[in-house]
Amino acid sequence: MKPIFKKPILALAATSLLLGTAMLPLQAQAHRTWLLPSATQLEGKEPWVTVDAAISENLFDYDTNALKLDGLSIRGPGGTTLQPENPHNGRLRSSFDLKLAQPGTYRISLVTESVMASYRQNGEMKRWRGALDAFAREVPADAEDLRSTRLHSRLETFVSSGKPGDAATKPTGVGLEMLPITHPNELAPGETARFRLLLDGKPAADLAVSVVPGGVRYRGVLNEILARTDANGEFTVTWPRAGMYWVGASYPPRAAAGGNTQGTPPAPPERRVSYAATLEVLQ
Repeated sequence: MKPIFKKPILALAATSLLLGTAMLPLQAQAHRTWLLPSATQLEGKEPWVTVDAAISENLFDYDTNALKLDGLSIRGPGGTTLQPENPHNGRLRSSFDLKLAQPGTYRISLVTESVMASYRQNGEMKRWRGALDAFAREVPADAEDLRSTRLHSRLETFVSSGKPGDAATKPTGVGLEMLPITHPNELAPGETARFRLLLDGKPAADLAVSVVPGGVRYRGVLNEILARTDANGEFTVTWPRAGMYWVGASYPPRAAAGGNTQGTPPAPPERRVSYAATLEVLQ
């Protein structure tokens, strides 16, 4: 699989799911990766939806870089895999169109796997980032003090034509995923929605979840909602208002600044997984 991110972008994507503090000023925001559909609930005969893919500092703004569409997967209401139409890779965003030929819910996912590594060669410290299949070829066999982290990220959004369905929302059992208990296309202001996070198909307990509404640039503050999964991997969100929302989580938890008690940085995890979804809350 080709890497989705160019090397300069990968470093940003690796930090895209850092959880901030509610009401953070704009300059303190982390970059976030996201998919943004033109609509999530559509009516009529065979409607169309356009989806953008980008990484940005101001949520849902086109201010940093586009995401490549390698790793894009679209699951239709019948469980079949669909292909996007009119794909385009721009400077600040990528986009594609999708025809909703059948009534029901469509799960749109952008999945990437990569490796970040550091090692010493001939006394010189070097760093490497790239695709899984390139790791063994490009990192020298005689590398010393090799430390590597395998990265798995999943970006998602859900769109429905007519009455929503559940067939497309079933998890794959790989990486960090969100299993909707409340359907993701049936969200309303003032109501509480419930979701379950799964890690490789099993409940992801005691995991921090960040929920950020769009329109940050106009508010000047994040208005972040923080949640935590219970023993069953479940968490709830009460939507304060209508709009688009970014929901993100990562595992394992990131080490606190300052390293361990000896003052040395902790060893990188062997694997880091992340998840982010764009959901729309409608009146």
